[in-house]
This record gives sequence, structure tokens and C-alpha cells, in this order.
Amino acid sequence: MRVLLFARKVRDEYLTYVQHVRTLLHESGVELFYTSELAKIYKKTSDLLESKIIDDHSLLQKANIDHIITLGGDGTILAATSLIRDLAIPMLGINLGRLGFLAGVERRQIEDAISHFLKGNFRVERRTMLYLESNFPLFKDEPFALNDFTLHKRDTSSMITIKTYINGDQLNSYWSDGLIVATPTGSTAYSLSCGGPIIFPGSGNFVITPVAPHNLNVRPIVISDSAVISFEIEGRSENFLCTLDSRFETITMKHQLAVRKCEFDTRLIQINDNTFLKTLRNKISWGDDNRN
Repeated sequence: MRVLLFARKVRDEYLTYVQHVRTLLHESGVELFYTSELAKIYKKTSDLLESKIIDDHSLLQKANIDHIITLGGDGTILAATSLIRDLAIPMLGINLGRLGFLAGVERRQIEDAISHFLKGNFRVERRTMLYLESNFPLFKDEPFALNDFTLHKRDTSSMITIKTYINGDQLNSYWSDGLIVATPTGSTAYSLSCGGPIIFPGSGNFVITPVAPHNLNVRPIVISDSAVISFEIEGRSENFLCTLDSRFETITMKHQLAVRKCEFDTRLIQINDNTFLKTLRNKISWGDDNRN
């Protein structure tokens, strides 16, 4: 088995867990590869070959990696999707962050989770992604997102108008600070904090959620993920923000944008009985009532 250990910045207090993960895998005979951030850590304790360091898509493709284990939070998983792209490599997320909605393995569960992983006792969930099309190049080779696509005003500028169309038919002109198009995975992120609904993975939907809309009768709307959603943006400012997950680009009124379902997906490894409903209850206290 060939496994890539993926991390961005590892805080000092989490080094023990990072070392423990490597030890468990190494002692089980797994062939390990590393991102450069982890290589800096592991080089202190082992002779790590440069050929084992993977930091771009082409190297990942050549290495024939079977699985990726991310060490960090949900942002680390989002970053890993940019590396994986269309290679369909399943990811196991170990949470060294705060909420860890996608990174489902907590620090206290590492040993048990790795044991199940090595035995093949897991399932793989396929998560829909968004793909962005633009009349001007944006986001280089990574015009896709696992969580969400957003359009947003810049800084303290006045609200903007976002004309939105579904399959060419006008849906609305949103007067707001911005607009979010979220996947089911992203429905529990920025969209949820702006009043959007929770959508189950695999439901075949996207949700369009306005950010601070001027018209109070404008509410989030759920649509089929087979739709193409296009936009025209207007405002007093010359520039606006366009984001895909945690990545952003500056755009103007000349940009014509559309998002649709991506042709490839992200694959997340779930250990044991870790389900979406259990994550809702444990991570955001879904259904908890202090009176009970």
C-alpha cells in the first residue's frame, strides 16, 4: 500500500500525533510519501528520500498513491483536493484542527482508526464538487471546489447586484453583500452560517444562499445539481471577489461566470460507524436541548 501523508502547517503541540501516525503506518509496512511540510518534520528522525516528497499533481499522478491521510482540519482536506483533482484517491482526515466536520478522526481515535484503515474496515463516500467556467481565465488548473463558490463585495464597499440564471432562465437579481453556491458538503459551512439549509451528501442538489440580502423576502433556494448556474455582477466598485473554497480571485463586471457539477468528485474515507447524522450531532450539537 502506498500512502501520502498530507499536511500544511503543523503546530508544535500536534507534533506528537503527527509522529504517531507515521510510526503506526511505517511499522505496518506501508510505503509512505510526504508533502514538503511533513518532510521537514520527519527528516529530523529518519533518512527521508527526496523522491518521497509530493507537492504537485503531476508527482502525485506518477507515484500511484492508493490513499491519502490528511493531518489538520477541514481546510487541509480542501487543500488536498487541489492536489488530487481528478485522480479519485480516497482521503482519510485526521482532525488536528477545531471543528473537523470533514476530518472525522479525532486525536484520541488515531490508533483505532489507523488499525481499521490498515485492515480495510472502512467505506468511501463520494462527494460532489463544483466546476467554474469563465470568459477570462480564473484559478489556473484548479477551477473547482468541494465546499462552495462565492461572489462577494470587496472590503467596506456598498452592496452589489448579482444577476443569477439557472439554465439560462433568470432566477433573481440579488442585492446583497454576496452570493454562495454550495454543494451538500459545503452546506454545513459558510452557507449554513448565512441561513442556508443542511443538505445530505448524495442528495443531488446545490444550494444558493445570499449573503446579507437587501430584500428580506429573498431566501436560500435548493436546486438540482444538474443545473448550470450563471452570473452577471454589477456594483459601484470596479473589483469584486470570487472564491472557490479557500482560494480567491479578483474579478470585474466584464467577467461572465457559470458553475456546474464537476465531472470528478472527492472521495472521503469513513471509519466504522461514523455517519453524516452522527457528525451533525457531535460537531454542531444537532438536536441537543439543554432542557433535556
